[in-house]
Amino acid sequence: MYRVGVDLGGTNIVAGVVDEYYRIVGRGTMQTARHRSANDILDDIATAVNKAVEDANISLDDVLSIGIGTPGSVNKKYGIIEYANNLEFDNVPCRDILYTKFDKPIYIENDANCAALGEAVAGAGNNVDDFIAITLGTGVGTGIVVGGKILNGCNDAGGEMGHMVIVADGEPCTCGRNGCWEAYSSATALIRETKKAMLEDKDSKMWELVDGDIENTNGRTSFDAMRAGDETAKKVVDNYIHYLAIGVTNIINIFQPSVLCIGGGIGNEKENILEPLKKIVEKERYSVHCSEQTRICSARLGNDAGVIGAALLDE
Repeated sequence: MYRVGVDLGGTNIVAGVVDEYYRIVGRGTMQTARHRSANDILDDIATAVNKAVEDANISLDDVLSIGIGTPGSVNKKYGIIEYANNLEFDNVPCRDILYTKFDKPIYIENDANCAALGEAVAGAGNNVDDFIAITLGTGVGTGIVVGGKILNGCNDAGGEMGHMVIVADGEPCTCGRNGCWEAYSSATALIRETKKAMLEDKDSKMWELVDGDIENTNGRTSFDAMRAGDETAKKVVDNYIHYLAIGVTNIINIFQPSVLCIGGGIGNEKENILEPLKKIVEKERYSVHCSEQTRICSARLGNDAGVIGAALLDE
């Protein structure tokens, strides 16, 4: 038998059929197209699931359950997405709506928690009890695994470390606060700062990479230009890693996990981020004199972590 996992992101909906060995054997994708109604997005989740089942060359009868990883806070008991600021979701009865389409057990969990669970079981956190995964995408997602279980808190909203303030009265965040870690360390924040630097330096190589159109800027622009020797781009990257390190150090100081992994779109930069990040964290963390330290590494499952983790959801 198989399970289906869905990663509901700010840009794409990705569904995967997962077998007993944690392999994705069928895929289906749709564009999220944010700022639509929740019902429209849930319809597209159903379409992505059906595509994945078809791609796996199985039928829905072969599927045990469907797990959904969503941004924001969820009520797992009732299957409700209570609040997802980036999707403008407010008390969406996700489980009930999808159950009418599939007549299968439907499980809902925060997307970063799903990515952490996927990595904990089948990736960078394998065989580790205490593990944290950070996902650098449209927002900053964080998932905490303690004693082999996701840490949800009393209301299933725990682990939202992207919304801890690291700069008092800083950049506005979509959650309504100012100065959140997400407002400095997400891909969205990196793109904002890249554009700002480009406008200040019209000779930067970043302009060549976007063909002279600043709207073509993405999360890779500053890193690619840095590799090409552009000093303005290097300043953007250094500043980004500076703020990323503040959050990572805070997390390590609080939880002291055995392993902390970094994934997501920006996490694909791997050692370009990890090497300077580790140098900062090693100097700043409270545990600097301890013999055993948190191992910081790249996520292993890439974009599949959230799908695999969602498929593993159960009661």
